[in-house]
Amino acid sequence: MSGQLTIRQIEQKATTIRRDIITMLEEAGSGHSAGPLGLADLIATLYFGVMNYKSKKPEWNDRDFFFLSNGHCVPVQYAAMAEAGFFDKKELLTLRKLGSRLQGHPERTKLPGLENTSGPLGSGLSQAAGVAYSLQYLDDQKHRFVYCVTGDGELDEGNIWEAAMFAGKYKLSQLIVFVDRNNIQIDGNTEDVMPLEDLRGKWQSFGWHVQEIDGHNIESIQDAIGMAKAITNRPSVVITHTIPGKGVDFMEYDYRWHGMPPNHEQAKEALHELRTLRGKIRGEHQ
Repeated sequence: MSGQLTIRQIEQKATTIRRDIITMLEEAGSGHSAGPLGLADLIATLYFGVMNYKSKKPEWNDRDFFFLSNGHCVPVQYAAMAEAGFFDKKELLTLRKLGSRLQGHPERTKLPGLENTSGPLGSGLSQAAGVAYSLQYLDDQKHRFVYCVTGDGELDEGNIWEAAMFAGKYKLSQLIVFVDRNNIQIDGNTEDVMPLEDLRGKWQSFGWHVQEIDGHNIESIQDAIGMAKAITNRPSVVITHTIPGKGVDFMEYDYRWHGMPPNHEQAKEALHELRTLRGKIRGEHQ
């Protein structure tokens, strides 16, 4: 990317991304709301404060890699990519439409800048670990990092833990994983569907360096990434505590918004809240 932004600027990017998510989902008439909104601060930090890439040269040889393992949250990635200049923002309105490059789950061959296809849950971490192994052992490119986002409900998938074992065995220190710990999945609260705790202890037992942060605090996200980059003898996971539906009062903490888009009136209300952030942060057009 062309220079990192300040925390204030990243916060503004996250707000813009959330507004675009709502607009996209309303237009599509289907899709997932809660997860993408909750991930906006993390994704904004990665795209505008951390990752190395060139939006006009998506295959740039020195780029970092980003893998979205919980692919149903891809509206947040599309919104960030459009904001970063990978494609025209007008294309966001084609989300989930027949023939669109912006499918409901990311398709790597459809859109330059996507590094993986992730329809079935659980596959993204294996993909990310494979690339991290290549960078560390085959290509000797220690300056490049692989970032992967997984959902907490996604950790119910066994292949997540196969990949975790692989990464732990080979000490893939260029792999940095974020678990979106929003405590919901499509059927309800994660601890009711399939309890995950002691989550920190699970990752540590697989040989990972573990941190836990507030996923809506830009400075905490940046600090955690800095720490992860400094760990050179094991992979890193950041348990990122987020609020599902963040920024929209009637969506927050409600698992029913996991896989539901807003209708016109709900989108109108959500956009009003996001433009003002309930008076906490002024939007860039306020």
